[in-house]
Amino acid sequence: MLLFGGLTALVKYRVSVTFHKDFVKVEGTHIYVGLKSRPKKGKANADLVKKLAKYFGIPSSRVKIISGFKSREKVIEIRES
Repeated sequence: MLLFGGLTALVKYRVSVTFHKDFVKVEGTHIYVGLKSRPKKGKANADLVKKLAKYFGIPSSRVKIISGFKSREKVIEIRES
């Protein structure tokens, strides 16, 4: 789900971990993210930010987890600038 406000999008994700390879898949209004990394000491969250930044072609400093730091359900802020 994308909620646009100016040049910022808030995206709600359900993240799955321990896949054989990382992936980002967009189907309609849903974005699916799979990560190889385990959710230990914030490693999966850091990898999620990097993966989304690369997917959208922006610096990782423009991608921020807003809520869901210890949950599979996350709200991510993606800033255009």
